[in-house]
Amino acid sequence: MHTPSIPRHVAIIMDGNGRWAEQRGLSRTEGHRAGASRVREIAEKCLELGVERLTIYAFSKENWKRPKKEVSSIMHMAEIFFASDFMGLVKKGVYFVHLGDREGLPRFVIKILDSIQKRNPTVRNMYLNIAFNYSGRSEIVKVCRELMLKAQKGEIVPEDITESDIEERLYTTHMPDPDLLIRTGGELRVSNFLLWQIAYSEIWVTDVLWPDFSAGHFEQAIEEYLKRSRRFGSV
Repeated sequence: MHTPSIPRHVAIIMDGNGRWAEQRGLSRTEGHRAGASRVREIAEKCLELGVERLTIYAFSKENWKRPKKEVSSIMHMAEIFFASDFMGLVKKGVYFVHLGDREGLPRFVIKILDSIQKRNPTVRNMYLNIAFNYSGRSEIVKVCRELMLKAQKGEIVPEDITESDIEERLYTTHMPDPDLLIRTGGELRVSNFLLWQIAYSEIWVTDVLWPDFSAGHFEQAIEEYLKRSRRFGSV
């Protein structure tokens, strides 16, 4: 049994932007805009508390099924976020990492991701992983293909493949798994997010919609996490 300390890595499924907007008679685009503005507040709270890494689920591969207008607005939210909030976080030592597939993203989004990489801070006080065009199942398929190619070339024997071989090929390679997974919006599912990595994550769900999720709510999640006993399969 392990008594938790402040989690090293927190992952968040930021759900509820659309419902938040609909409740206020606004467009779903306005909901995504309000949601994007919350990221900086939560990242700054992580810095204050000593959380080393924050991973946010910004856009899944399944989200391409949404109306074209909504998808377009989400893509441009990325542009707005990095124009308005990015440099403020960089000055505080927040290092951005993209998790997901670059293929299929608009060219202007690719340029933003490349620009972020060039402007990331040299002193890293915290990592902010942005899962954008991400799918947990696709990530695992990607790893399987890479290992199969190595096996075909005789570089690896299938019987010798270990969990470490898989972890080295995930987008999150060399990162600790999330200690805590937060889901806003009240839904009780993981939505194809970090399927390998959350095997032993503690899960905390709130009915609060993401645009209303404050630093205070984040602290509430941390307080609940600290009360739990993590067994990792033992007694």
